[in-house]
Amino acid sequence: MYRTINLLIVDDHPLFRQGVRWSLNDEQDISVMGEAANGEAALEFVSITPPDVVLIDLNLPGMSGLELTHQVRRTYPSVGVIMLSMHESDEQAFNALRVGAAAYYSKEIQPALLAQSIRRVARGEYVINEVMFDEPKVAARILNQFRDLDRGVTITEETNFALFSPLSDREIEVLDKIAAGSSNKEIADDLHISTQTVKNHISSILRKLSLNDRTQAVIYALRRGWIETPDEMVKGQGPIGDMTEDEE
Repeated sequence: MYRTINLLIVDDHPLFRQGVRWSLNDEQDISVMGEAANGEAALEFVSITPPDVVLIDLNLPGMSGLELTHQVRRTYPSVGVIMLSMHESDEQAFNALRVGAAAYYSKEIQPALLAQSIRRVARGEYVINEVMFDEPKVAARILNQFRDLDRGVTITEETNFALFSPLSDREIEVLDKIAAGSSNKEIADDLHISTQTVKNHISSILRKLSLNDRTQAVIYALRRGWIETPDEMVKGQGPIGDMTEDEE
C-alpha cells in the first residue's frame, strides 16, 4: 500500500496549474490537494492543511517565489518545496536551494521527471538538477554551503534570505547606483557598459521582482538588505537625481 503525497500548486497562471493537474492524473500516489495564485493565499492554505510538497513558481506577483519558499520552510520545515522557473539559471537555482527549496527546474520539465522529483522531495531528499553545475562558481558555492551545514555552521534566517537575492551581482550593482540617484547614462559610464545594457538589467530586475518601476525595486532591495542605504537617504535628503526610467 503506497502513501499518498499531498501536493499544493502555487502559480499565478490558471492554465499552468491545470496543466500540472492533468500531467499528474495517472500518478496514483500523488494527489493535488489545492492551488494558490499568490504567496499570501499559499501561506493561508499551508497554515490550515500543510501539504507534503509545494510546487512554487519563482516569479509570483507580490511575494516572490523565493520569499514564499523561505517563509514556508521556516514555519513548516517538514514541507518540501520544488521551485519552477520559466528559464533555467545557475544563479536562480542556487538561490532557490539557499532559501530552502529541495529542487529547482525549468517549467519545461517532463511530467515523468516532475512526478519522480515530487516523490523524492516528499521523502526528504534534495534533488540537485545538473543545470546547477554548468557554472563552476555556482557549483563551488553550493558545495561550500553543504560543507557548512555538515560542520554545523549556523546561518540566521534573516541573513539567509538577505544575502541570496534573486538578482545577479551585476543587477545588484545597477540597483545600488539607482539608489544613489544615478541616471542610466551615469550607470553605464561607471560600469563600462552601454545604456541599453543598463535598461536590459533594469527590465530584468523588475521582471524578477514582479515590480513596476525603479523606485519600488530600490525600496524592495533596501528592505531586504541587498543594497546599502545611500548616505543621502540616511540624512533624509532622498536619493540624488531622477529615479524615473531614463529614455536616452
